[in-house]
Amino acid sequence: MSLNLKVSTIALNLEAKMPRISILSPTLSKGGLDRAYVIAQALQTLNYDVEILGFLFPGDQIYPAPPPKLHVESVPGGIYPQLFGNVKQLLDKINGDIIYAVKLKPTSFGIALLKRFFHQKPVILDIDDWELSWHGGDQWQYRPSLKQFYRDLFKPNGQLRYSDHPQYLKWMEPLVTRANAVTVDTQFLQQRFGGVYLPNGKDTQLFDPQRYDPQTSRERYGLDGYRILMFPGAPRPHKGVEDVLVALEQLNTPDLRLVLVGDSPYDDYDQKLMQKWGRWIIQLPRSPVEAMPEIVAAAHVVIVPQRNTLTAQAQFPLKLTDGMAMAKPILSTRVGDIPEILGEAGYLVDPGSPEQIAQILPVIFDDLERANQKGQEARKRCIEHYSVKTMAAILTEVMEPLLLS
Repeated sequence: MSLNLKVSTIALNLEAKMPRISILSPTLSKGGLDRAYVIAQALQTLNYDVEILGFLFPGDQIYPAPPPKLHVESVPGGIYPQLFGNVKQLLDKINGDIIYAVKLKPTSFGIALLKRFFHQKPVILDIDDWELSWHGGDQWQYRPSLKQFYRDLFKPNGQLRYSDHPQYLKWMEPLVTRANAVTVDTQFLQQRFGGVYLPNGKDTQLFDPQRYDPQTSRERYGLDGYRILMFPGAPRPHKGVEDVLVALEQLNTPDLRLVLVGDSPYDDYDQKLMQKWGRWIIQLPRSPVEAMPEIVAAAHVVIVPQRNTLTAQAQFPLKLTDGMAMAKPILSTRVGDIPEILGEAGYLVDPGSPEQIAQILPVIFDDLERANQKGQEARKRCIEHYSVKTMAAILTEVMEPLLLS
């Protein structure tokens, strides 16, 4: 059965019943929402009634802002033991026929398992990151002294009072087998946890280069007169933005600029980059999903320079498909699944190699026509393999057994 026919058939079958899917994100302010959004959009194309729920710390805003027609509801976040009371509020709000937990965390998958214990709802776990990789992976161990353990547990800012403590993340991993189904977005994660490969998809109708004029976008965002390398997100150390900035220093070409979109929701890393390399950086403010295609349209090249870390190996860079969908020339690195995702439709260098970036950028700009042809090939590849429609077809295979059981 063809992809279009399969998606259309399941959509018609589900139209009358409209099952509800409750997607749980570990937090609504940072981490987990990008993946939750694309899963929700794929499910909505199948006529599922979808809601996203999660914790939101007081004073925080939902980030990034949700796409139109997607219901997102928050419950106040906190630390233990106060969080236990908030867990009860969240459990009461989960009304889905199926619970879809994004990330292997206590505040998403842990909540989902609790809900199933009381109400026997099927649980799907989506893993889009190896959480322990942020703490050194399998080598991490928690061996505190008795005094340190007391501090971690009872002091006002004790580490064990935070739900993201690596010990809790480590305890979650053996519980993967408790899920009724598992989806993952990289080969690394599939080898580690099993499950169905569900790549990150892009709304290729929203991200359609025919709808935007690059020059108009450059003028609107103050980028006219520059040759734009764009990282369409906020930087973090493993994303390799520093390597691009070192390359720009080496080239010392006055009209080249690296555009970052948004500030870091985690720390002041972006400000440190500005202090050291500010002459090469233009930073645009945080923007909602629906504004991103127009912003990406302004780029001459989209750059995704992941470094070769455990964290990067386990990730599917969403920013890669931003550029692919918008038919942009893409410069990325040979890390994780990136070579397979991009195929021959882009430019690849070794990770952590500013010298190679400095060598390839002139090649791209000296034959920008050929680079743009690669961008068109990347869009075709995105539509075929990494679109919301592709995700929807895979999700039909995941959902049907759970609805029939």
